[in-house]
Amino acid sequence: MAVQAPTLDALAQYLQQTLQPGTRKQAEQYLQAAEKTPHFIISLLTLAGSDTTDPAVRFAASLYFKNYVKKHWEIHEDQTNVIAEEDRKAVKDKIVDLMISLPTNLQLQISDGLAIIAKHDFPDKWPTLIATLNSKLSPQNYHVNNGVLQTAHAIFKRWRKEFRSNDLFLEIRFVLEQFTGPFTEIFKTTDQLIETHKDNKEALQTLLPAMLLLVKIFYSLNCQDLPEYFEDHMAEFMGILHKYLVYQNPLVDNGDDDEATDVEKIKAGVCEIIALYTNRLEESFAPLLPKFVETVWSMLTTLGPQPKFDLLACKALGFLTTVVHQPGNRELFASEDTMKLVCEKIVLPNMALRESDEELFEDEPLQYVVHDVEAAEADTRRRAAGDLVRALLHAFPAETTRIVSTYVDHYLARYAQDPAGEWRAKDVALFMVTSISAVSVVARHGATKVNDLVNVTDFFSQHILGHLQKVDDGSHPILKVDAVKYVYTFRSQLTKDQLAALLPLLCQHLSHPHLAVAAYATLCLERIFFIKRDRRPLFSPDDVRPYVEPLFGVLFESLERAGSAERMAEREFTMKLIMRVIITYRQRVATLGPAVLAKLGAILDLVSRNPSNPQFNHYLFESLAVLARFTVAADPGAVGAFEQTLFPTFQYILQNDVADFTPYAFQILAQLLAAHAGRGLPDAYKALFPPLLQPVLWENSGNVPALVRLVKAYLQVGPDFVVPAHLSPVLGIFQKLLAHKATDHQAFDLLSTLWFYSPVAALQPQFKAVLTLILNRLQTRSHPKLVRAFVYFAAFLCALDKGGNSPSMPTLLVRELDAIQPQLFAGILQSLIIPNVKLLSTPLESKVAVVGYLRLLTTEPAMLQPPYAAVVPDLLVTLAEKLPVQVVDGAVGKTNGETANATAADEDDLDAIDLVDSTAFQTNYTRLATMAKTVLDPVPAVTDYRAYLKENLGQLNTAQPALLKTVAERLSPEAKAAFGM
Repeated sequence: MAVQAPTLDALAQYLQQTLQPGTRKQAEQYLQAAEKTPHFIISLLTLAGSDTTDPAVRFAASLYFKNYVKKHWEIHEDQTNVIAEEDRKAVKDKIVDLMISLPTNLQLQISDGLAIIAKHDFPDKWPTLIATLNSKLSPQNYHVNNGVLQTAHAIFKRWRKEFRSNDLFLEIRFVLEQFTGPFTEIFKTTDQLIETHKDNKEALQTLLPAMLLLVKIFYSLNCQDLPEYFEDHMAEFMGILHKYLVYQNPLVDNGDDDEATDVEKIKAGVCEIIALYTNRLEESFAPLLPKFVETVWSMLTTLGPQPKFDLLACKALGFLTTVVHQPGNRELFASEDTMKLVCEKIVLPNMALRESDEELFEDEPLQYVVHDVEAAEADTRRRAAGDLVRALLHAFPAETTRIVSTYVDHYLARYAQDPAGEWRAKDVALFMVTSISAVSVVARHGATKVNDLVNVTDFFSQHILGHLQKVDDGSHPILKVDAVKYVYTFRSQLTKDQLAALLPLLCQHLSHPHLAVAAYATLCLERIFFIKRDRRPLFSPDDVRPYVEPLFGVLFESLERAGSAERMAEREFTMKLIMRVIITYRQRVATLGPAVLAKLGAILDLVSRNPSNPQFNHYLFESLAVLARFTVAADPGAVGAFEQTLFPTFQYILQNDVADFTPYAFQILAQLLAAHAGRGLPDAYKALFPPLLQPVLWENSGNVPALVRLVKAYLQVGPDFVVPAHLSPVLGIFQKLLAHKATDHQAFDLLSTLWFYSPVAALQPQFKAVLTLILNRLQTRSHPKLVRAFVYFAAFLCALDKGGNSPSMPTLLVRELDAIQPQLFAGILQSLIIPNVKLLSTPLESKVAVVGYLRLLTTEPAMLQPPYAAVVPDLLVTLAEKLPVQVVDGAVGKTNGETANATAADEDDLDAIDLVDSTAFQTNYTRLATMAKTVLDPVPAVTDYRAYLKENLGQLNTAQPALLKTVAERLSPEAKAAFGM
């Protein structure tokens, strides 16, 4: 039943209910249904702007508005426009006035929504936006000004991450033409008012946030390319910016050591701007540069260690790093005395471990580890100081290495005299060694390039190994972490023998009483098992055999000690190591399979009740998938144990709509079902199939890829069960997938699987209707990915040999298409297939294209008769040009990670699985990479399709010599050479 448009009171009530755990889910379901009712978005804005509404409801409305705009403002192809044009216009008419009247916490949400609208509509569909913002700026009302500036910042900040393009520069120029004048005036006015009200704390609390927004906007306006306007007014702006780099006012100090004030944030923003100008306007900015360098240098020597100064310290260090990287500026740092001062006054203080770091280490050890691991990508003082050292190292390698090494030796000597009291000195020394040794570091492999002037292996033997040889050696746990981190960083520089000797030591440290040490040992072991040399895993199953069972024991015990599902899920690195151990041990893990399965199943059952950390969840399902893959490969009967263990939890996940886990459950179900191939479809799966075809499941885009794979597994294991009894709903799913750009390629994947496993007689009656749907889609909303899918599907069908009394597949395809419209297939060949065969680029696609379309030419007599004969030479030339490809050991060479057949999944792909980037985890669907790929090969007997093409062309030459001669005249030299012509 359709949902009525909610009244404001009703909407407020449901938004209030979303704030309560007991009523949240039901309220969210109602609101999702109400989203499609007229004026819903206007009601959200009205509630957000209502002074008489509960503040919590106002915030919920503003947050819902932002998410609603993110979800519905862009009109995707094939999707209904949820927001009516009149509502879109109304939103744009009122949102700026609303923004400037809202409290700050609501402004931030609404401004994010406004920025999304601007991304899609500005300037073409919203040309008045900048003029409207300009009209609201006022020297008298800074609450309004801050709303306007917040809006401008929200619109412009996306430019920082945009790829350079003509459209982007046109948009920026459009803004500059209208905005630079008012921006300059309000910039100067704000500066003057801050000076005028320097003794008025209340005024400064409004004016300094305005200056912060102005500094952010200044950066955004200059981030892509420095506009001529700002270059012409550089001295004017830089004079004001320098003023705030040295600005001090005790009235605005919040007294909080952790939270930066607006003044610190402004200074950090100025450092970003001058770094940008140093990098982009080296010559024009050069006269001003020494003054800024001196100011930043002085500031860095006086900044305290409190966390409130962290951002400023990072940006200031980043500016100096940029200066060093510019060859024309290096004379500023060229003297040895200057470099010593940089190290002593700037680098070392920012590398030193602070009290707040030690507190984090003790109170939140896992957060300390995550913070430390991610430091290479985050704004931390240590990372920024290390970057400055590496910049100096790049400019002055010998001098920098010598100076830093002197400090390293000094700190190591202090530690040697008093290990218990001077452990912090060694911590700094180890960080400095890493900074001058690791010239290039990537998360995937650690240090990939090292300083030739530093012997990292000798340093390891002298200063690192001792901390790892005993779990309890009396050293501070942070030095243990540092030692493991050294191995983690320089693992690629250590030999296999050295790493093998470290394995038992690191395994012992998994049981270290301090969680941070155990966590770093876990991370390090996982990365060591990931190492490949000469394209093969460094450690074989034999190498790791002595450690596997003890590793599983300590890792599962660590997870169980966490105490709750939420705390357990924080230990994603532990689950990742479990996954990596299974991958490394391969099929030998089957001997431990039941015990590991029981542990993983219990963890899944626990965390499915309240999923929290998506990385942990993903590694958990990857572990289950790869365990099933190897265990069932070693013992096909083991699939029953997996089903018995996992089905109850999967039932809970599906019945309770645990959205985070549903796509994973479908993927594992597909994997387990496929293990029954050749043995019949079990009753439990038969009962599950009809509910899987319910449209509501397919409405969630995150479910679709996993459901397609599951339906394909049903067709593989029980085609007689699916067809013809359930053919109609399956074709309904095909039609639904075909109708949307995001899923139309999966429609063809499903259709190919239907034809691969099902009898022709069952599908033939529906074939014409299916082809009609495809052609309508190609005619009305075609795009390259869809065309490629169709060209491959046609080749796939032609390559299939169904045998029996059925008509050949090429004949069936031509006949059914021509039944829709006479000679239709000739037009499709000419306009769709021949121009786009080149899109089929993987070896399997190339093979299927050659075999399928050659079978079309050699088995369908109509192809050598008008009107088809006229396009045959074009098709043959297109196929022949695909020949100069690599053939390895009689099989098709592999590219793009594809496999040449459906059964021989390339196990080496498992060793490339690396999910170190959290962005790899999509909100809706993430494919389980450890599952064997399901690639259908309609002609597995053909391994060398060049030979196949030669053989068939020879037969064609006997029947049509003139045709082959015409083709040969049009071939490229490479193709002729492939044929031996």
